[in-house]
Amino acid sequence: MVDMTIVVTGAAGFIGSHVAAALLDRGETVLGLDNLNDYYSVALKEARLARLSARPGFRFIKADVSDRAAIEALAPDFAEATGMVHLAAQAGVRYSLENPYAYVDANVTGQVAMLEAARRMPKLKHFVYASTSSVYGANKKMPFSVEDRVDSPMSIYAATKKAAEMMTYAYCHLYKFPATGLRFFTVYGPWGRPDMAAYLFADAIMAGRPIRVFNEGRMKRDFTFVEDIAAGVLAALDRPAKPDVNGAPHAVYNLGNNRTEDLMRFIGIIEDALGRKAVKQMEPLQAGDVPETSADIEASRRDLGYEPTTAIDVGLPRFVAWYKDYHGIA
Repeated sequence: MVDMTIVVTGAAGFIGSHVAAALLDRGETVLGLDNLNDYYSVALKEARLARLSARPGFRFIKADVSDRAAIEALAPDFAEATGMVHLAAQAGVRYSLENPYAYVDANVTGQVAMLEAARRMPKLKHFVYASTSSVYGANKKMPFSVEDRVDSPMSIYAATKKAAEMMTYAYCHLYKFPATGLRFFTVYGPWGRPDMAAYLFADAIMAGRPIRVFNEGRMKRDFTFVEDIAAGVLAALDRPAKPDVNGAPHAVYNLGNNRTEDLMRFIGIIEDALGRKAVKQMEPLQAGDVPETSADIEASRRDLGYEPTTAIDVGLPRFVAWYKDYHGIA
C-alpha cells in the first residue's frame, strides 16, 4: 500500500494543530508546515508541535508559505500527498491595522504559493483552505450566508482572505483541481491563541488586570469550539468540491456554532470557571471590528454533514481547565 499523506500548513497553530491531531487519530500520515513566527508565543506553538511530533505518522518541516522558493523546493515532499489543508495565515483583525504587509505576504502571496504547489501535486484530490467570517464585513443581514455578497470588508485581514477565496476560484477554473474554502467563526478552545478573547480574558482576570470590553459589551459572536471546527475541516476534506456552473470545482462553507452568544455571557462563564470576577473596562467599538457575527450553516450540514455539538457552557470550562494546566495554576 502506498503511503498517503495530508499536508497541513499552519500545523503549529491553534486550528492547525487540532486538525493535524484529528487526521492522525484516524490513521492519516500528516506532513506539517509552519514558520513558527513570533506574532504570539513561539513557546506555545512549540508545545503544540511537541504533542504532534510525539505521534507516529507526523513529520514537520519549518517553512514559510509566503517564501515561494522554499515552497517550490518542497515539491518532492508533496509528491505522495492526496490532500492539502492550508491553514497558515496571518490572523487577527486588530493587528492588520498596524502591519498590513504581514497580511498581504501570508494571506495573498502565501495562498498563491500553496495553490501553485497544489496544481503540481500529482495525487492531489482536494485542497481545503481557511477563510473567515470577517469576509462578511458590513453585512447587516443575520445570519451570514455563503450566498451573501462579501464585497464590503471592514479590515485589511478580511480583504486578504476574500482575495484568497477569489484567487483560489481562478485556480480551480484554470487547473480543474477541487478546492473548498471554510469561513471560520470565532474559534476558541484548549491550546487557543493568546490574542483571542478567551485567552486574553483569562490572562487578565488571573493577573487582576482589567479586561477590555469593546462596544460597551454590546457584542455578539458565533463562538465555535475548536474540535467542532476540526471535525468540519475533515468532513470538507473528504468531500471534494464539485464543478459549479462555470466548471470550477470550488465551494465555500461556513463553519460556526449556529448559536450567537452575548459577549457578557461569554465573560461570565469564564469568570465562573476561574472562580474570579473580571474588572471590566468598557470601550467603544474598535476600528475594523463588527458588533455581531452569526453563521448560517445549512449548506455545511447538507453537503458536509457538519454538526457542531459544543456550547460555550461546555467549551469554555474546557478551555479554562487547559489554560490553568498549561500555566501551572492550581
